[in-house]
Amino acid sequence: MFNIKESDIPFWKSYFCIDEDYSSLIKRFSEDPTLKKACKFAPGIRVLRQQPFETLISFIISQNNNIKRITGIIEKMCSIFGENNVFPTQAAIARLNTDDLTAIGTGYRARYILDAANKINSGKINLDEIQKMPYNIAREELMKIVGVGEKVADCILLFGFHKTEAFPKDVWIKRVIAEYYPNGLPNCTKGYEGIAQQFLFHYIRNKQ
Repeated sequence: MFNIKESDIPFWKSYFCIDEDYSSLIKRFSEDPTLKKACKFAPGIRVLRQQPFETLISFIISQNNNIKRITGIIEKMCSIFGENNVFPTQAAIARLNTDDLTAIGTGYRARYILDAANKINSGKINLDEIQKMPYNIAREELMKIVGVGEKVADCILLFGFHKTEAFPKDVWIKRVIAEYYPNGLPNCTKGYEGIAQQFLFHYIRNKQ
């Protein structure tokens, strides 16, 4: 039995996208034969609504990195720089220097992390405003942060701001596009390209 306070239920419903109609999305995606297979392969996939700042820093850390190292760095950030092992705020990170961050294994990404924290902490970039912006403008705004390119910006927008039209392209997704969608994604994905990407990514990586 989960020990969840009733007052916390709205947060978790939002976080796990409980109220989002994935059944309708799957039906819509299934107009395309490849997506139909992908949805059938893993119908329980969900795009979580994660905290924007934590998502931003996590995806900066993820660049040219592996899951084990990413997890280790984030755990150290929480235990060393956060309060009560919670992910540190932008103000807490902005007080650090590159040596503090390289000491926990961030490497060259330390400069990117500090730039992100400082720009957000100073108000040069406002995450609440990004949430309200149209996708393309929000993407340009995030790319003002040093080290945030198109793919990382799309990841942040999809997972941190639930802008479902964001379509991150890694090596696996580029292969999917080249093999199945050389002329572009099907119309059934419009507005939900990022959710379709998650079904395709999991399917292509794990199918036998």
